[in-house]
Amino acid sequence: MTSLIRGLLAATALISMPFAAHAADVKSVIDGLPADLKAQYDGAPQKVLPSAWDNFTPPAKPWKWCHSESYQGNPWRVSVTKELKRLVDGLIADGSVSSFEVSDSNNDPSQQINQIRAFIDKKCSIITSIPGSATALDDAVNAAAKAGIPFITAAGSITSPNAINVDSNYARWGYDMMTAIGKAKPDASVLVVEGIAGHPIVVQEKQGADKALAENKGLKVARTVNGNWTANVTKTVVLQAIATNPAPIDAVWTTGSESRVVAEAFAEAGRPAPLITGSITGDALGYWKANPDKYRFEGHAVLPGWTAQTLFRVGERMLDGQKPKLNTLLIPIPPVHAAELDKWYKDCMTPDAVSVFPVPPTDPMPENVLDAYFSNPAPTKGWDYSKVPDACAK
Repeated sequence: MTSLIRGLLAATALISMPFAAHAADVKSVIDGLPADLKAQYDGAPQKVLPSAWDNFTPPAKPWKWCHSESYQGNPWRVSVTKELKRLVDGLIADGSVSSFEVSDSNNDPSQQINQIRAFIDKKCSIITSIPGSATALDDAVNAAAKAGIPFITAAGSITSPNAINVDSNYARWGYDMMTAIGKAKPDASVLVVEGIAGHPIVVQEKQGADKALAENKGLKVARTVNGNWTANVTKTVVLQAIATNPAPIDAVWTTGSESRVVAEAFAEAGRPAPLITGSITGDALGYWKANPDKYRFEGHAVLPGWTAQTLFRVGERMLDGQKPKLNTLLIPIPPVHAAELDKWYKDCMTPDAVSVFPVPPTDPMPENVLDAYFSNPAPTKGWDYSKVPDACAK
């Protein structure tokens, strides 16, 4: 594929192509993907471009792996970093990587920019990241590209064409969950619990939900609240919504990891258990095991483990000389159905196990599927799904 944008901004030479050529390249790549991957791009809100890294020559080993985090204030984010470190430590053990360094900007984009620029000065071989902004980091990412340092994101895309975004189609996720509610009860009354107001992922999820609502005209939204992806906030706003809405609520559309506290709120209020969507967690599975009649779930597994694993695998492949075909590699989110909860449950999962996250029974992104995103694929070094720690491992 033709190499694209390498340096940036006014003083930097740009390699450009007409928009139509970009679109043709992207369409050709997407059309050639396996059906499940191709489907991820249907209605995807991210701007998808050809990869800018066609001519990248990786540095010699040992590599210096740097990770730019935007937040470490909840168990999900901490678990991402822990799993990424475990995987990079494997490369340190075999001599491929010399060091692994992590920065945390605590939700301050300006601080994250400074930390990225510090990584550039330290001559990191690669920078992986969960970005705190879709747009604010672009100049720093472009500077990394100019220095020959790949910048790879997870759990949120950025707009610099020089980034490689390992992401998911959250609009599709929102659509699939509202559609599942419609299939379960076509005339359901739905309580909508969103995450942090204005967050790009929240906007995408809501776009998908609204599309499903337009197609399932029998569904009615009883109320919309923001739980901020935080358990205590979610429980408070759900209890308030229940108290001020005496009519039946059949389902709760939520895209966070707070399904347990939603179920608890309905039980405490003496209301029938609604169908709840969202991302499955260890505490939710523990609550289901203890209260099977009070927990009804249909959703997916947006988990820190596979988020870190796909980020690592794309990063290692690029350092190994493999060329991504696109700037945005969309990863399917594993579905979790009510009839299969026993396959996800482990003995360590209790209603209080907020830091325990399930591990998918099988690799949600097999190597032969990931191969489709690279023009010269080869197995990821340091990767073996059978060695992923059990959810109950200490």
